[in-house]
Amino acid sequence: MAEPSFPRADADSPEFWDMRWRAGFTPWDAGRVPRHLRELVATRRPAGRVLVPGCGSGHDVRFLAECGLDVEGIDFSEAAIAAAQPVLGPHAARLRHGDFFAGSPGTYALVYERAFLCSLPRRRWMDWAARMAALVAPGGELAGFFYFGEGERGPPFPLRGVPELDALLAGAFERIEDLDVDDSIAVFAGKERWQAWRRGN
Repeated sequence: MAEPSFPRADADSPEFWDMRWRAGFTPWDAGRVPRHLRELVATRRPAGRVLVPGCGSGHDVRFLAECGLDVEGIDFSEAAIAAAQPVLGPHAARLRHGDFFAGSPGTYALVYERAFLCSLPRRRWMDWAARMAALVAPGGELAGFFYFGEGERGPPFPLRGVPELDALLAGAFERIEDLDVDDSIAVFAGKERWQAWRRGN
């Protein structure tokens, strides 16, 4: 799908994402729940609240809610939240329009990473890591998909290798899972890994 022409905007702004959601240009949106998330819930069911930052169309939020988990999806794009509401249906109250970096009450047993870090300009990555360390409860997990590649242009903005992700997370987290991904959508195919990181005490 060729990218339509959009006015210049920073990927760190809601306007950037609002324009794409309103135009229906969302090549990062799988529209389905990936296998590794299903397996995580089946094998290591979170014993507490779950957060999905940059929740987009909300398919993962709905899945987690239908599993009986206390889940919240947050996105700073009003257009994304509008797209997610019919997907969530009876679980639409699980959505929150807001800024991941602006504060959220309490901590979470699981924060699910799905194309959120790679949506952020690299200058925000240290902020992302600090926020994750604050939001994940001791013993809780940050788990999801991490995008690796080359180049600076994005989004998606790629991690240049595992050492770069280690530098962001290893001070507060320990990696407990690192798996190949065999059901990626086209934009991430061959360039993402599923990883789970446990928050230290």
